[in-house]
Amino acid sequence: MSQPPPGQPPHGGFGPPQNQPPQGQPQGGFGAPQQPPPQGEFGAPQQPPPQGGFGAPQQPGYGYPQQPPGPYAQPGPYGQAPGPYGQTPGPYGQAPYGTHPHPGAPGKPPGGKKRTALIAGAVAVALLLVGGTVYAVTSGGGDDGKPVAHPSGDTRHSATASPSADTGDGEGDGRADAEDLNAGRKPGEAKVLWYKPAPDAPGNGADAPGLWVTGKTAVKAAYKEIVGFRVADGTPAWAPVTLPHEVCAVTKRAGADGRIVVAYMNGTTDRAKCNQLQQIDLDTGKKGWHAQVADGTGLFDSTRSIELTLAGQTLMVGRDMSGTAYDAATGKKRYDLKKYGTDCYPAGYAGDGGRLVQVASCGAGGAKERDEIRELDPATGKAKWTRVVTKGWRAERVFSLNPLVVYLTNRDKKAWNISTLDHRGRFTSEVKVDKKFAPGCGFLSLNRGLQNCQAVAVDARTLYLPTESTTGANEIIAIGLADGKEKWRVKSPLARPMTPVGLQGGNLIAYADAAYTQGGRVLSIPTGSGAHRPTTLLRNPDGAAKIENGFFDATTVWSGGRFFIATNRLSGQDDSEEKLMMAYGE
Repeated sequence: MSQPPPGQPPHGGFGPPQNQPPQGQPQGGFGAPQQPPPQGEFGAPQQPPPQGGFGAPQQPGYGYPQQPPGPYAQPGPYGQAPGPYGQTPGPYGQAPYGTHPHPGAPGKPPGGKKRTALIAGAVAVALLLVGGTVYAVTSGGGDDGKPVAHPSGDTRHSATASPSADTGDGEGDGRADAEDLNAGRKPGEAKVLWYKPAPDAPGNGADAPGLWVTGKTAVKAAYKEIVGFRVADGTPAWAPVTLPHEVCAVTKRAGADGRIVVAYMNGTTDRAKCNQLQQIDLDTGKKGWHAQVADGTGLFDSTRSIELTLAGQTLMVGRDMSGTAYDAATGKKRYDLKKYGTDCYPAGYAGDGGRLVQVASCGAGGAKERDEIRELDPATGKAKWTRVVTKGWRAERVFSLNPLVVYLTNRDKKAWNISTLDHRGRFTSEVKVDKKFAPGCGFLSLNRGLQNCQAVAVDARTLYLPTESTTGANEIIAIGLADGKEKWRVKSPLARPMTPVGLQGGNLIAYADAAYTQGGRVLSIPTGSGAHRPTTLLRNPDGAAKIENGFFDATTVWSGGRFFIATNRLSGQDDSEEKLMMAYGE
C-alpha cells in the first residue's frame, strides 16, 4: 500500500470509522512500497521541494489544496467537516491537509544529526516527513522511581571515535573514566558522571536496543547481555544478565512494575528465530517469566523477527501477519490476533499505559487494497473502533497514543500526512505546516515499527517537531493538535541542530547535538504563553565532546536531572573500543 507523507491536504485518506471488526489484523508490511523512496528520507521528494521544507509542495495546490476535504474529510455520520485542503484524496478518504511531496526520508535525522538507520528487511523505504517522530517521547520523569525511556532525536554518530582516556573494562566503580573525561572541565560545564564501553560483538555487528532509566538504575541491552548501572556513579547495580543468544527485540518502555521484556534468538544459524521472551526487573536484574513465541499459521508469518509492544498490562508480540498477547506480569498467553474480515491482517502495533492501537493491511495487491487503523481493548483484543484509510495511503508511524497522532505516507503522490484522531477514531485535525521535518523515524520497511520515531514529543494539545538541518541550527516547531497550525517555533541556540527529548513540568526538554570539539546541551523550553527561550539545563563538557559526538545511532534520556546517551548498534569492529553509554550531571 502506498504511503502518504505527512503534510497532505486535510482528511487525505481516512474513511469514516466502522463498527468493530473481528480481531486480528495483518501485520507487517503489506502495502509497503516495493522500492525505497528517493534519498531514503521520510517522504522526501525526488527533487528538493521548494524552500527546502519538509514536504513543501512542488506544484501549486499540491500541499494545501484550495478546497476543503482532507484525509478524514468527507462529512458523514461522525460529523467531520470537509477539510480546507481537500483536492487530492488523503489517507482518510479525502485529500489530507498539508499534502506535500515527499521531502526526505522519514528517518532522516533532524538537523544534520547523523544517526544511522538500519534496514531490517529486503525492502526498506525511507520515511520522509516534512514532519517527525514519535514514539511520543514523554516526560523525563524518573524522580519518582518509575522507569522512563525517551529516545532522542535521530542522532547518528560515527562509531570510530574512542576515548583517549583510560576507560577501563566497564566493570569498575564507574568513576575513574569520568575523572579522565572531566580533566580540564571549564566553569559552567556539567560533569561526565560515568562512561561505559560496549561488550565485544561479532564482526558483523549486533544490536544494542533500548535504554531504560529508573530513579536508581540505567539499563541497556547489548548483544547477548542486559547490563544495569547505578544512575549516580555508574557502579554495577547487579551482575550482567547473560542470554544464550543475541537480543532481537525489546519493549521500548517498562511496565508500571519496573520490568521490561526482551526477546532473543533461539540459535545462531540462518534459520534461527526471534522467539524467546525473558522478563527482567530493572532495579534488581532478576529474571522473571520466560516464554517461547509460536510461529504464525501462514507461510510468511514466522518469528524470524518480531516486535514487542507494551499496552497497559498486556505484552503484544507482533509477527508479520498476526500477533499474540501475553499477560505482562505473568507471561501467560491471553489471546491471538489473526486475519479478520475477508482480507485484513495485523501489520503493526502501538501501545502505552492504557491504549493498544493496531494497523492492519487489507486487500493486498487488489482493487480494495488499504490500511485500517483500530483501537483494541488490551485485555481482550476486541476492537473498539476501526478507521479505514484511503487507498494509496499507508499508516507508517504513531507519534502519540494520547492523543492519537498518526503519520501516513502516499508513495504515488510522494506525500505525507500527520493526523489526529479522537477516542472514537474520528479525524479531528491534520498538520498544515509546510516545513521539512526530521522526526527520526528510521527507514520504512515491510515491518511497520509504528513507535520507532525518536525525535518527536506530544502533549495533550501540541505536537513538537524538529526541522531538518544538515548543517547549523534548526528549529523546533510547536503545532496545535486542535487545528494543525503552527503555534510557535524556537531556533537552536547553538550552531547545531536540536531535537525533542521529552516533556517535563510544562517545559519541552531538547538536546542540542555535540560537535567534534564542543559538548552538547540539554535545554528546557517553556511551552506555555510568553517567550519560548531555551534555558540550558546541562552544558556537556567540551573535553568529552569527541566521545559524545561519536555515539553510533544514539538514544538519549533526561531523567532525575541527569542526561544519558547510549548507542543502539555495535559495529563489531576491533580497531577501536566501542562506546555503550555515558551519563552527565552536576
